[in-house]
Amino acid sequence: MNLKPLEKSDRTNLYEQVAYRVQSLIEEGTLQPGDRIPSVRRMHKQMNVSISTVLEAYRLLEDRGFIGARPQSGYFVKQTSLLSYRDEPKPSTPPRRIYQVDSSIAFRINVALRDPSIIRLGAAVADPQLFPIKALNRLMGQVMRQYPEVCHAYDPLPGCEPLRHEVARRLMDAGCSITPEQILVTNGTTEALYLSLRAVTKPGDTVAIESPCYYGLLEILESLHLQALELPTHTREGLILEELEAALQQGNIAACAVVSNFSNPLASCMSDHKKKQLVEILERYDVPLVEDDVYGDLGFEGNRPKAIKAFDRKGLVLYCASCSKTLSPGLRVGWAVPGRYQTEIEQLKLITNINTAPVNQLTIAAFLSNGGYDRHLRQLRRSYQEKVIRMTQAIYEYFPDETKVTRPTGGHVLWVELSPKFDSMLLYHQAFQHKISIAPGAIFSVSGSYQNCFRLNCGIPWSYQLEQAMKTLGRLIDRQLHD
Repeated sequence: MNLKPLEKSDRTNLYEQVAYRVQSLIEEGTLQPGDRIPSVRRMHKQMNVSISTVLEAYRLLEDRGFIGARPQSGYFVKQTSLLSYRDEPKPSTPPRRIYQVDSSIAFRINVALRDPSIIRLGAAVADPQLFPIKALNRLMGQVMRQYPEVCHAYDPLPGCEPLRHEVARRLMDAGCSITPEQILVTNGTTEALYLSLRAVTKPGDTVAIESPCYYGLLEILESLHLQALELPTHTREGLILEELEAALQQGNIAACAVVSNFSNPLASCMSDHKKKQLVEILERYDVPLVEDDVYGDLGFEGNRPKAIKAFDRKGLVLYCASCSKTLSPGLRVGWAVPGRYQTEIEQLKLITNINTAPVNQLTIAAFLSNGGYDRHLRQLRRSYQEKVIRMTQAIYEYFPDETKVTRPTGGHVLWVELSPKFDSMLLYHQAFQHKISIAPGAIFSVSGSYQNCFRLNCGIPWSYQLEQAMKTLGRLIDRQLHD
């Protein structure tokens, strides 16, 4: 790859010009994710600039997320660089008031997804092909042969010890020092969240939530007759803590609920520093936090981010997670680490559904213990990353230029924002006529916000049908904006 020498400019620094040249090659597709970019010395000679100028340019490209350094190997184009071309949505600004929760729209949309012919871009579910189904089925058969009576009996609270042992071991990666005795097994993350919120609130209480917020949490709040206070949220960094503290100072917040890592629908991920700050703020006001970490294992690069629970010293954080996004949504195996509220949640679990199916628990425990989980996670993360990049490329190609989209570093959802006059509910109805589902922004808010936004699921394999669906969405969006 030959690059022409630069001409000096009074308006732009040389290192910025070098960075722009390389960034253009990446954006145009000349340099693909994973490609090695020209060495510092080669770039120094080809572009007739100093080595320090090239190093400064490469540092700038690293900061922008386009390239990354590998020890003793040079610089390479990052997989996530393709997610950085367009503007991302700005931090949310929901109304500063408390709302009764109405999730009826979300329920109707979910009911409509039962049609198997629908292209399910509106549901945050992964294709079963991504999960180790054969291995799980084989292990389930072994478990039933090895524990024939246990699999058909009530399992005593707080759940099967082998599973709780494996979960405690895995939580070390999230920065948590948890014993098996501190873990309660649940029917997925949803039950863990339900039990946790029920344990720390009473009907009529107000819960502080992110905005936009996962609509499943809104459904739980409604079922428990709780009110919601939406708080401004950054698309990459999560909840804006200053806004939370201002709300806590008013004294009417009973609990807080957040998705800590690669949230749904924004895919935001709090830094460790912010997680620590969040816990310190809540400790000052003695307000419990319900943490949903179901996406925590799905980061694209680097180490698994810590859980907020890792910074909890007073038992105020009720940690909730499951294997639904990594191994099997159908087995309905989740867990809670309730901290100081363990007794209350165990009692609620007992009267709600007694226990989680022992055969499902033991199957997941066997998979976690056999050494294949980390290998599976590496493949799953890579697959989700590729699908997010491919979907983002389709948005750039088929949606109007003014479209804004998030830049996830984990998970498998994208949040799309269009001009304020756009109506995503109208798009939902029009797309459904073409057998395409989306998740309109209104279902992620109790205040009716985000009418011009929608969420897309990237957890399904790319195909000709999916590409045609994205083209159709692009045409429908363009027609609504310009008719």
